Amino acid sequence: MRDLKRSNAKCPAYKLLDELNIRFFTPMVWKTVVRRGKRIPQLVPFMQDLLFVYDSRKTLDPIVEQIPTLQYRFVRGGMSMPMTVRTEEMERFIKAVSTMSAPCFYTPEEIKPSMVGKKVRIVGGPLDGYEGYLQKIQGAHAKHLFVELPNLLTAAVEVDPEYIQ
Repeated sequence: MRDLKRSNAKCPAYKLLDELNIRFFTPMVWKTVVRRGKRIPQLVPFMQDLLFVYDSRKTLDPIVEQIPTLQYRFVRGGMSMPMTVRTEEMERFIKAVSTMSAPCFYTPEEIKPSMVGKKVRIVGGPLDGYEGYLQKIQGAHAKHLFVELPNLLTAAVEVDPEYIQ
């Protein structure tokens, strides 16, 4: 879904959905904001207008009608077909992102071929069974694995080298 409210809105859609007890996920990052002249670290959405909502259209349609800034995100060329992500892919992505305190998120346009390393499989640890590509970082000692939602979002999560196969 999309939230068209401004980034400094008092009640963005993710807070509203939380109050309505609707299961959702939005990738969050720490940013420093200035409040009353002081710099404060605050957890904010990576992409302001990106929400993954786990519910049926029967439940969501009345909410979308009430809130004009909350919209479905549609597939390009899909003739008004809302974008969906398979439950297994979404659960896998959420699990990977939640293992790390500050994952790095990338849009598909931000990932260059020079950033992508070897294809690996993780055996053991919190990411057991995951497959993906390592991130190439010049001079980095930590290994990062790309976990992606195809054509939407990619997260780079840190992986202990002993689990890489």
